[in-house]
Amino acid sequence: MTKGVRNAKIDPFFNKAKKWKEEFEKLREIVLDCELTEDFKWMHPCYTYDNKNIVLIHGFKEYCALLFHKGALLKDPHGILIQQTENVQAARQIRFTSAEQIDEMQLIIKTYIDEAIEVEKSGLQVEFKKNTEFAVPEELQNKFVEIPELKTAFEALTPGRQRAYLLHFSQPKQSKTRDARVEKYLPQILNGKGMDD
Repeated sequence: MTKGVRNAKIDPFFNKAKKWKEEFEKLREIVLDCELTEDFKWMHPCYTYDNKNIVLIHGFKEYCALLFHKGALLKDPHGILIQQTENVQAARQIRFTSAEQIDEMQLIIKTYIDEAIEVEKSGLQVEFKKNTEFAVPEELQNKFVEIPELKTAFEALTPGRQRAYLLHFSQPKQSKTRDARVEKYLPQILNGKGMDD
């Protein structure tokens, strides 16, 4: 078994890490043992097979993690894959809080990475929810009736932009907050722009 090659461009990420430094190094070694190519994407070390994203190393306040890009397709016999939020459809994390935990789980981690590589080789794809499966908040529906060109503009947006708006508008519990959010983004939608454009 050949080992994946370290990418010197990524060394600064690991060298600058204050929190999770030892854990990151251990995860890096484990992933490279699985013959993946080391790259840097989304400001994190990302490991690919045949130019397809397999796993990413990232850290948070409470834990560091391996993020499997198609984790939803993995079998997870140990019950360790975590869906970061309810809106994340494909990716799953294995979270760690210590270097010792990573050492103890080393073989399990490699098994999950190997399965993720097999998923990629097989060409399996995650079935994403269609935007029609996301609830359109009443406040936005009311605006569609009030301003017909808004509905046309919204439907012309890319599916990702539509989804971002639907999730953002649906989040608040109070109707007046949802209404305020819709109002705030009316010009953006009418101009064919996403929330962050």
